Amino acid sequence: MIPLPATIISGYLGAGKTTLINRLLAEDHGLRLMVIVNDFGAINIDAELIGSKGDGTIALTNGCVCCTMDSDLFMALDDVLARDPRPDHLIIEASGIADPAAIANAVISEPDLGYGGIVTLVDADNIGGLLADPLVAPQVTQQIAAADLVLLNKTDTADPALIDRLKALGARAPALLDRQAPLADLLFDVLPLPRGRSVAPHPAYASWQHDSDRVLDRAGLGDMLAARPEGLYRLKGFIRTDDGGYEVHIVGKHVQARRRQTDRTSLVALGPADRITREQIEDWWAGNA
Repeated sequence: MIPLPATIISGYLGAGKTTLINRLLAEDHGLRLMVIVNDFGAINIDAELIGSKGDGTIALTNGCVCCTMDSDLFMALDDVLARDPRPDHLIIEASGIADPAAIANAVISEPDLGYGGIVTLVDADNIGGLLADPLVAPQVTQQIAAADLVLLNKTDTADPALIDRLKALGARAPALLDRQAPLADLLFDVLPLPRGRSVAPHPAYASWQHDSDRVLDRAGLGDMLAARPEGLYRLKGFIRTDDGGYEVHIVGKHVQARRRQTDRTSLVALGPADRITREQIEDWWAGNA
């Protein structure tokens, strides 16, 4: 069975995590989402979308399910995996003071789950004050450093000074949270491989695809992936090398490559358009492949 992908939504108190989850639940992505939240009270679900309510669970008419975070994360994950039908994607809302890396470790340790990344929201209006507060700065810094994708919220412009500061804290490529673009395209592993159908680029995201019979140097594969552009958030597909084939998955900082039989190199990549362009991805690939 294919592992169930799990994405962790992180960010300090008031960063906008619940608003983000509300958007995901309302989008017309066609996915059966399972969302583990901290508190139902903050989730704004249209009454017409609620199919049923149970003990700690809300089932929606679009196939999505919300449940509250229990004291034992592992028990909650077991409950998700036992559901029939199983959801297409799991979203875990970390509390505003939680270390998302601890949740990520729980996901990675479960063989039936696939790591879908840590997405940390940053309140652009208040991040300066939070980082200046010695009581909360360590938590905020860890949430940023652990993230595979940092999204700036509550702003329409990316302040270069703030971007540099977030990078200094460990953020790979901070990007603006687009209020209009579909979130599922960016946060979920729903990108089609290029063989057979093309990727439709969206103005908010730069997408790239490659399909060829080219054979890459296995010895240099690790260095090539490590040298990927900062703004490249997701990459997946198959790479044919002189030492056999590999299935490759990249989510932000997380890189996974495992042996897989393939007769072609077939990849698709995506990143926020304010952090990367299709041409930058192509230049990286052409310069290394």
